[in-house]
Amino acid sequence: MKRFLQKLNRIWKLILLFLLLAMVFSYAMFQGGFVSWFLFYSFLPFAIYGLLIAGYPIRDWRVKRKIQKYEYSAKEEMHVEIELTRNTFFPIFYVMVEDSFSSTIGEKIMGKKLLMPGFRRTLTYKYTVKELPRGEHVFDQLFLQIGDPLGLVEKKKVYIQVDRILVYPPFEEMVYKPLENHYEQGMTSSKERVQRDTTMAVGIREYQPGDRFSWINWKASARRNNMMTKEFEQKQTHDIMIVMDCEEHKRFEAVVSFAASTIRAILKKGAQVGFLSVDTGRTFFPIRGGESQQQLLLYHLAKIRTTKDITLAEVLDNESSRLQQQATVMLITSTLTKELVDKAGWLSSKRYNMAVFVVTGKNEGLSSGEKTLSAFAAKRGIRIIHVSEGRFKEAFGEVMA
Repeated sequence: MKRFLQKLNRIWKLILLFLLLAMVFSYAMFQGGFVSWFLFYSFLPFAIYGLLIAGYPIRDWRVKRKIQKYEYSAKEEMHVEIELTRNTFFPIFYVMVEDSFSSTIGEKIMGKKLLMPGFRRTLTYKYTVKELPRGEHVFDQLFLQIGDPLGLVEKKKVYIQVDRILVYPPFEEMVYKPLENHYEQGMTSSKERVQRDTTMAVGIREYQPGDRFSWINWKASARRNNMMTKEFEQKQTHDIMIVMDCEEHKRFEAVVSFAASTIRAILKKGAQVGFLSVDTGRTFFPIRGGESQQQLLLYHLAKIRTTKDITLAEVLDNESSRLQQQATVMLITSTLTKELVDKAGWLSSKRYNMAVFVVTGKNEGLSSGEKTLSAFAAKRGIRIIHVSEGRFKEAFGEVMA
């Protein structure tokens, strides 16, 4: 229906052009005199040019989008170049080019430009998108429009060229100070680089990404025709399982940024990290280490969205079976609630090591209610760490304190 209306509009404008030409000619014929014929001959070039534009093949134009790179950090600038080429020298009064991309987080940014090509066969223009929002953005269409000076004849064409860019969440450089989690109640901190205790092998298991080459049990691998690694006894672990709150909140982007910063710091320290979130769907990453794990988690954080359907306390209630008692469970949220403290307290009573990081805006502190809940949580053995946006590097200093 839309295409039919556009075609009808083009036909109507062409008919209007002929009517205007006929009216001006009729006025000159019946009125006579210099003025009337001057009007006719002045209008005649515009009318002829409009008819030529109506017959001009717009498919003669070729449009190409050039992007410098396809991965960015949030708030970074992106530079895009649009190149237009054609084969003929036919004079074109104007060309309107429009480029746009849609985002997974619902925003849309457009690059629109009016060009005066004249006889030129090659045109280029550049535009800049400032402060890219986090997410996956898809370029899919380029719109081209030409027309006459009076705007009576317009021709449009849509070019399909799909490009995708990924914008990672912003992060701050942090120094992670790991918590040594014992089977006994309590936590202590360690500044040394994380090392696994490999002095005693208690079994074997299938090889997993992130396992060291030296852990491979070659005899068992040969017997089972599959890569097997040694399983070591551990009295303590530096593994971290991050559970992130995806509930809709104005500080959600700060929560994502802190999660990204923490993941980078943990893996840089040599520890292993897993991740659990529930937004439009449940996403679980087992505890792993290495560069591949970092890429997977940051890619997920680049695309993650908010949800109104489930709170962090409900996530803990539904997904507690996926949490390991030997690992520290790090909860990252922007709002401290009684339900969350109660659920974290219940897990703590089941010998889970819990740490709750509450992310607030710049120069913001906890509310009076959150301070009360923090004191209540401390009595149940749960550490509540306040983190301000822009001061993430102080987060593990608070843990040490």
